[in-house]
Amino acid sequence: MKISKEAKVGILAVVAMSMLYFGFSFLKGSDLFSSTNKYYVVYNDIGSLQPSNAIKLNGVPVGQVKAVELLQGQNNKVLVTLDINKNIILTKGTRALLTSELLGGSALALQIKVGSSQLQEGDTLVADAEKGIQSLLQEQALPVVKNADSLIISLNRIINQFDKTGYALTKLLETTDQTAQGINGLVAQNRQAITASLANVNALSAALIETEKGIKPILANLQTTTDSLKSLRLGQTLAQANAAVASLQKSLTALEQGQGTAGKLLKDDALYQNLNRTIVSVNKLMTNFRQYPKRYVNVSVFGKKDKGPADSPADTTLKY
Repeated sequence: MKISKEAKVGILAVVAMSMLYFGFSFLKGSDLFSSTNKYYVVYNDIGSLQPSNAIKLNGVPVGQVKAVELLQGQNNKVLVTLDINKNIILTKGTRALLTSELLGGSALALQIKVGSSQLQEGDTLVADAEKGIQSLLQEQALPVVKNADSLIISLNRIINQFDKTGYALTKLLETTDQTAQGINGLVAQNRQAITASLANVNALSAALIETEKGIKPILANLQTTTDSLKSLRLGQTLAQANAAVASLQKSLTALEQGQGTAGKLLKDDALYQNLNRTIVSVNKLMTNFRQYPKRYVNVSVFGKKDKGPADSPADTTLKY
């Protein structure tokens, strides 16, 4: 029986399609000649995990990722389908740990819980993820980046302050230059007056030197006078003067109180009147003595005596 060309082409196409499918599956890592069990695991984020990534148990490949599916109805979680060899017995509580490969890829590592009951095909594993090198580096680098940002902000502030300071210094230097130019102009305008002032200052200095020469002998004399005053014992002299003043004050007080002869003369009127009368009588006696000296001194050869007038002061009795 002859087969038509159309049938041959159809059979060849089916064979080619089958070979293409199985070849593509083989290239994806599917083991066409071994049986597997399907399990599921749900992650919040699978990172760089892709279908055909390996599933390992203690570092030994025991399966591969079959498919990944986004569950938008469950907060965009990711459902991962696992193909694991049938000879690998999984128990309840087995974890599917999402790990990062050294070169940046992702894989799943199984952590079987010992002592639990066996899982059936189609059950869900516990999702877990470990921190890869990239995550650790990010965690370690984050504080450094924050500190670097703070340092950059501080440096920017310092640079801004330097800019402001530089502007202020520039203005200050410009003002200083203008001031210096003004001073130079002022000095140039008043050069003659400044020269004359300096000459006057020099003359004044010379005069002060001459004055100092004259002052030195005066100071020497003043020192000698001071030494002389010290030798006078001013303290002792002042003490004696104070004693004399005190004695004089005491005498004046006694006079005021009528004590002693002088005090009685000052205070006793009767004594003053008696003294006055005595002086009057003495004056009369002296007058009578001059008029009739023979009455008081009788020198006569013949023994004759002149008595004088009867009302002589000698016969007069003072009445009080």
